[in-house]
Amino acid sequence: MKKNEALRNIVNSCPLINADGSSIVLAGKFLGHPVPERVTGIDLMERLLKEASEENYSLFLLGATEEVVQEVKRIIKLRYPAANIVGCQNGYFDRHDSKMIAEEIRESQADILFVAFSSPEKEFWINQYLDIMNVPFVMGVGGSFDVLAGKTTRAPKLFQKMGCEWLWRFLQEPRRMFKRYFIGNFEFLKHVLKEKGGVR
Repeated sequence: MKKNEALRNIVNSCPLINADGSSIVLAGKFLGHPVPERVTGIDLMERLLKEASEENYSLFLLGATEEVVQEVKRIIKLRYPAANIVGCQNGYFDRHDSKMIAEEIRESQADILFVAFSSPEKEFWINQYLDIMNVPFVMGVGGSFDVLAGKTTRAPKLFQKMGCEWLWRFLQEPRRMFKRYFIGNFEFLKHVLKEKGGVR
């Protein structure tokens, strides 16, 4: 986000931002701006699914492959029989059809929309079509659909407690995650140290 002003503005305009990574929590503490706690995207999504089931909030699932999104739908209904899923759409649609998809989401009258695109695509897509969709609560969930569907495995509890889920993900997909976790983390560390030193 440091180099992408448009993305930074979108994220900063969000009414709710959760600290998904342990690096954010550690950096906040280091810089004297402690974050109350780390809340991972998948944990928040699970909590919202439970809440939606109990309060009869309707759900729309958007993203991942057709196989994965259908499996996520099945698992949600299995865990939360009262869940009201009013629509699901895989993420492999022609982006020229985005407005049509957004209108379908609006017509579904969903209360909660989960968007499982990668970053920064999900942030830009949600921002562009937010008004059209008219959904009260929209959450970008990244790879959470893959975890729920069992396509990827979440880190063991020990890794989670140590704040090393990133290492587990890297070990699962080293080629895909190298740039994100090693080059990206190095850049993040540089910015944190500059901020600490008062350098802009």
